[in-house]
Amino acid sequence: MFGTRHAETLTDAPLEAVKGRSLWQDARGRFLRNKAAVTGLIVLIAMTLFALFGGLLAKYEPDFVDFSLMGANAFRGVPSFETGHYFGVDQDGRDLYARVVQGTGISLLVGVVGAFVAVFVGTLYGAVSGYIGGRTDQIMMRIVDILLSIPFMFVLILMLVIFGRSLLMLFIGIGLISWLNMARIARGQTLTIKNKEFVEAAIASGVPTFTIILRHIVPNLAGIVVVYATLLVPEIILFESFVSYLGLGVQEPNTSLGALINLGARQMNNGTLWMLLFPLAFFLTTLFAFFFVGDGLRDALDPKDR
Repeated sequence: MFGTRHAETLTDAPLEAVKGRSLWQDARGRFLRNKAAVTGLIVLIAMTLFALFGGLLAKYEPDFVDFSLMGANAFRGVPSFETGHYFGVDQDGRDLYARVVQGTGISLLVGVVGAFVAVFVGTLYGAVSGYIGGRTDQIMMRIVDILLSIPFMFVLILMLVIFGRSLLMLFIGIGLISWLNMARIARGQTLTIKNKEFVEAAIASGVPTFTIILRHIVPNLAGIVVVYATLLVPEIILFESFVSYLGLGVQEPNTSLGALINLGARQMNNGTLWMLLFPLAFFLTTLFAFFFVGDGLRDALDPKDR
């Protein structure tokens, strides 16, 4: 009697009350409960809005030179809202606020585009290698091992020197070299996924190999790919900043946070500390925000924690 009433109660209940949550709904709830990750996400959104629309508040263009402040910026080019130089001026009399807006946008663009290229190439390469297996897998992974043994920064600097120091070359150089670790991660996950029942069912149905990889293997790598991408973006921004610090990255009149930090470090002894502090603050804030979001996504999508 009791079992019958209990069954009737479940039957009469609304569908939303008895429907289970999906994997992504559960992960979203876990992510939103992580205060550090949510804070990092809010900071990243604010940084993106600053890079996109911060120039609307600037009274000067990034490449506008105030010749009256050249050589006198230590006492006349200080940060001031009255003059419109919110972050002060650099050694050439250019508005630092406008250049920080431009540098933040370019650094974010390099990081996001480079991570996208690395994830796209690495995921496909690793999925193909892990799914096909055998001698093909051995050859493909040995190629990755050989490329990983070559110093990454040396290859990037060599490419910029040979093919020219352009933003496009920076995108290509960073993205096409950063995919190696992603290929290893995707290959390891593919070795587990390819033995699942839905993959065996697709094979039995006569689905072509490449279609199985695109429709069944790659979508199931989405969790680990998203996590790795958020952790790869700050790594690429660091690479770009180091290359720009050496003078091989973004070239004038464009700039990046790494180039601004380089210029600010050179002027520390001239009483213009703001030239270093403002770009450095935006640089560190962006990096920590990406790290917090990446850690939050990793915890939210980790099957062991569920």
